[in-house]
Amino acid sequence: MLTPTELRADIPTLQDATYLNYGAHGPSPQYVVEAATEFVQRHEYDVPAVGDPYETAFGEFDETRNQVASFIGAQPDEIALTESTSAGINAIAGAIDWQPGDIVVRTDLEHPAGVLPWQRLEREGVEVRTLETSDGRLDREAYTEAVADARLVSFSAVTWTHGTKLPVSELVDIAHDAGALTLVDAVQVPGQLPMDVAEWDADIVAAAGHKWLLGLWGSGFLYVDCDVAEQFEPQAVGYRSVETPTAAEPTFAAGARRFEIGSANPAPHVALREAIHTVSDVGLDTIERRIQNLADRLASNVPNNRLLSPASPESGLITIDVDAPDETVSRLDDEGIVVRALPSPNAIRVSVHAVNTSAEIDAVLEVLAGEW
Repeated sequence: MLTPTELRADIPTLQDATYLNYGAHGPSPQYVVEAATEFVQRHEYDVPAVGDPYETAFGEFDETRNQVASFIGAQPDEIALTESTSAGINAIAGAIDWQPGDIVVRTDLEHPAGVLPWQRLEREGVEVRTLETSDGRLDREAYTEAVADARLVSFSAVTWTHGTKLPVSELVDIAHDAGALTLVDAVQVPGQLPMDVAEWDADIVAAAGHKWLLGLWGSGFLYVDCDVAEQFEPQAVGYRSVETPTAAEPTFAAGARRFEIGSANPAPHVALREAIHTVSDVGLDTIERRIQNLADRLASNVPNNRLLSPASPESGLITIDVDAPDETVSRLDDEGIVVRALPSPNAIRVSVHAVNTSAEIDAVLEVLAGEW
């Protein structure tokens, strides 16, 4: 077993800064980066002389697909390896035969990744309903009414704005009762909270490994339930998307693999396996418990009128109202503390991981004391 303290010691960035921005990017342990580097060197220097670079790359994709599936409670053929959460959501948005008058429902809590693809569809006559929320919470009755005639419903499992956990299974059930497809943006979940797509019962889940999992950029993944995959016809297609690339009339690959395209670099997904192994070695229960303790320490010392996240945090994302967010971020940066400003709400967000310490939380609070 690896302890959070030991994991911290393996992340070079954390030796020089108080890093509290995991909701945007999680600096990787040295061995996660080395896994990618070693693969690239082997694939470029050794494999061409002794084997098949394509066969080697495809083998790595298969191995990662298997591990991601096991990690999130899916089957391997329900996993597509993508570049990012945005790439996964866009792939779905482009694979549906939209008709004028079709309705997409999203919340006002979504990251641009869950906003921009639907905005584009409005030019094609698709109606996009934005469900207004309060303090990172959905009103169940308003949600039920909004999705009643929707074709697809898109929402986040953990909100990037408030760190609140939405009731995924319940929201999926309501949407399914209305006959709508469900797409969950889960990028803030893997690596800090348990994730079981079978329990959620969502049709599609998009996520990535470069945040709480401490993987590399480019390590996205897309879950597509095997019962609905066949109805999607992706606009982008390549030899990884189809069963037989040279067939006179090629057919899409079974399951989610139809959303993979061509010669992507396997290195980020090789590193993703190492990242998943690392998080699993620490233990998600241990990670979740430590994040909760540190987040509680932070939230309990922020005045109620300044705390925009729940008083009892539901994740490691803590949003705090300050008078001038950009200036506060700069002031924290001057003290070697990395957080980020949010566009809406106009606030700062502190992302607490298990590798952080009580002393770092106290250092943030000391700087923020001048705000109130």
